[in-house]
Amino acid sequence: MITVIDYGAGNLRSVVNALTLLGYPHRVSQKPADVLSADAVILPGVGAAGDTMKSLEKLSLIKPIKQYIAEGRPFFGICIGLQVLLTTTEEGGSHKCLGIIPGKVRKLTPGLKIPHMGWNQVKQLTAHPIFSGIPDNTNFYFVHSYYAIPESNTAVIGTTDYGISFCSVLAQGKLVATQFHPEKSGEWGLKLYDNFLKMAGENKR
Repeated sequence: MITVIDYGAGNLRSVVNALTLLGYPHRVSQKPADVLSADAVILPGVGAAGDTMKSLEKLSLIKPIKQYIAEGRPFFGICIGLQVLLTTTEEGGSHKCLGIIPGKVRKLTPGLKIPHMGWNQVKQLTAHPIFSGIPDNTNFYFVHSYYAIPESNTAVIGTTDYGISFCSVLAQGKLVATQFHPEKSGEWGLKLYDNFLKMAGENKR
């Protein structure tokens, strides 16, 4: 079963609609047990990373998320769901994040229109199953003001240019995360979800 984590601020409806359209059974939950028992977990993202961490802590979800990822199980983070994987964020002051990927989250380059909103290309740095059937430099939909800076580029498999070249796709084992919103990115966004769920061994109805 796919668990979509509801921490009170995620872009849940669009994600659920995408999974429904693809035909994958899923549940939306705030329960730690539903994270630990899931075959695949999706952490959607809208809002600020610091607020997201507070919500996850209040719901007692931080420990099970860390445990789930540490066990090498399929996890997909979206937008804020990518940013909270790093060590700290500068958004709204300094806040501790999950610390799965060493690094920090910083505001986009001054002088640019912020938030970075709309379609932009993703350059694929490596041949990864998440990109299966998706052309290099495909456009995906972004809405964000902060970006992830991993300490090592090892997990960075996709980048996007907006004033600077920033990390837009992370992958480490069965963990995948995107700074953009696949559920708002049309057919290629759906393809990305489908690729992830195939990687996770999920079956359609």
